[in-house]
Amino acid sequence: MLVSARSFDEYRAMFALSDDDFALRVLDCPGGAASFVAGAVARGTDAVAVDPQYGSGRGRLGALALREIEHKHAYVTDNADRFVWDWFGDPERYTRLRAEAARAFSADIAARPERYVEGALPRLPFADRSFDLVLSSHLLFSYGASLGVDFHLSALTELVRVARREVRLFPVLLHTSDRPYGPLDQLRRALDTLGVPSRLDPVAYEFQPGGNQTLVLDATAPGPLPLARPGADAHDPVRWRHALRVARDG
Repeated sequence: MLVSARSFDEYRAMFALSDDDFALRVLDCPGGAASFVAGAVARGTDAVAVDPQYGSGRGRLGALALREIEHKHAYVTDNADRFVWDWFGDPERYTRLRAEAARAFSADIAARPERYVEGALPRLPFADRSFDLVLSSHLLFSYGASLGVDFHLSALTELVRVARREVRLFPVLLHTSDRPYGPLDQLRRALDTLGVPSRLDPVAYEFQPGGNQTLVLDATAPGPLPLARPGADAHDPVRWRHALRVARDG
């Protein structure tokens, strides 16, 4: 899995966030090097991000994100026809916005470290119903080729556990193939039996072809939720592609 630095405006488009949403308490899970919390808090929102990399090495996440952006710039430039450019415009603007987001993240995590909590799905370090709205991008479904159905169900129920109103997830495509995540309907049926209705909403954002829907889970009145299933933990020792290189180069 790769570090990403998506911007506040990108989050707003991906999750169809309204002005009313910014009056809520919001969780970004996993936050990576996104500048969503920085932008949301600057607008008066009570926002928190959680990620397994917000521990002792958090100070170098911005540098890791910038390295990944360099790598991705070359890729999207060489493969521009594989992406939809309505939102970004072109590869140069894509790269500039991502780099700006990484720098904003670095400044904010240094200034407001309490807003960035170390933790990982499927077990988050928050009490039940801690947040009104939970956002989750580019982990579940995106990495469906390597994260199994049990992990997905455990992670989804954990996101519902810490939410009071809604959970929104984007996208519902595999990142490797632009195909919809196959067991999505199976997961939605399982959630429905737990008292968690869901729907797919169109959004005014598309970068992967066909990736213009967010999955919305109604967390207002879930039934008893199962604990994380045995074997549902995901361990990725090479989460950051350039971690070793950054450490070596200082």
